Amino acid sequence: MQQVNYVGIDQDANGGMTHIGKIIRDAWLFGLIPETETGAGWRPAQVQVLYEKVFAAWEPYAHLPSKLPAELQEKYLRIQQDAIERGRRNGWNPELGDDD
Repeated sequence: MQQVNYVGIDQDANGGMTHIGKIIRDAWLFGLIPETETGAGWRPAQVQVLYEKVFAAWEPYAHLPSKLPAELQEKYLRIQQDAIERGRRNGWNPELGDDD
């Protein structure tokens, strides 16, 4: 079975409003990767390693944005607002469907 490499957050479905897109945005938040890194061409194992780093980075804040220090909250809000706007421009609908 051939593994499919990630297309990159900028080419991902719905403008990157996916699980992998969230991992990448959170990695940007914590400075684990630069905000210019899209993850394009990453193998699934690379995404998994990044997920584990992101998970560990969230632990001191109980995985809650409200517990982030002010400067990280501001960065988080900026990244998320940009993602929401990009997602909506690319067909993302935040409403849950019957299958969600």
